[in-house]
Amino acid sequence: MAGTAGCAGDASSESSSEPTNAASADTTPEPPAEPTADVLVPLSPSTPVRLRIPAIGVDSALMGLGLQGDGSLEVPPEGFPAGWYTGAPTPGALGPAIIAGHVDWDGSPGVFFSLRDLAPGDTITVEREDGTAARFRVDSVQQFAKDAFPTDAVYADIDHAGLRLITCGGSFDRDARSYRDNIVVFADLAGVDQL
Repeated sequence: MAGTAGCAGDASSESSSEPTNAASADTTPEPPAEPTADVLVPLSPSTPVRLRIPAIGVDSALMGLGLQGDGSLEVPPEGFPAGWYTGAPTPGALGPAIIAGHVDWDGSPGVFFSLRDLAPGDTITVEREDGTAARFRVDSVQQFAKDAFPTDAVYADIDHAGLRLITCGGSFDRDARSYRDNIVVFADLAGVDQL
């Protein structure tokens, strides 16, 4: 997959995703926390159907997202639901699963409006079509300028089951009708439940 930075921001723009970017000159992204010795064995692939983040009140169905013509991540067509990138591993499987959602939409809060408020240790649960729920623990919440998006840290292969949640953040550029930054949550698989 071509490196992409997904941004799901205000619906007033035709598309708020941006093409590949690298780390900013004045801030170096923190690497996601190294997995601990109790890392779980990744699950077999299964389509994700629902996302729950109790700490910020998210309970959303999930839709599939692909890539746009310019190679950037497609974003959901409205403020709800969130979407998962079908070109990445499914949540719970080996590698970094990607879920994107809007911070706001047409002047109202979107599904990821409070994503920036997550903290290390918070739980994210993704219910899967196979009847399992993959539980992830937040490692870090980071903000990056869109022109400094850490593509490798978000999309590159990892040796465990990880999850990245992406939305827009920072100040709003009225001329571009888009937010200037991305908020990215890095999380690792912490448990598996049967539904």
